[in-house]
Amino acid sequence: MSTVTRASLAEHIYSQVGLSRNESADLLEHVLERVAKELEGGNTVKISGFGTFSVRQKGRRTGRNPKTGVEVPILPRSVLVFRPSQLLRARVNGRQVDGIEDDGE
Repeated sequence: MSTVTRASLAEHIYSQVGLSRNESADLLEHVLERVAKELEGGNTVKISGFGTFSVRQKGRRTGRNPKTGVEVPILPRSVLVFRPSQLLRARVNGRQVDGIEDDGE
């Protein structure tokens, strides 16, 4: 199993779309920057057939230091959440994708 990197994605765009390597890398950077900016703004990014990225707010809670047992407050924060679409779930699990409607979840 290999890891997909920005470079490998840009190379794939280059080989499949026919843009130059620089144009492919710029296109990929533009798309990733746009997704990041939308998420920074608290917006949801839904990519049909792939999934939905969203930002969820976690409230304040009390945690515990596992070494000392002392209670420690955990401050509210934002967390990034990805929900794969039914189509992507089916593909990852090796199931047929025919007849599955993509709801973008």
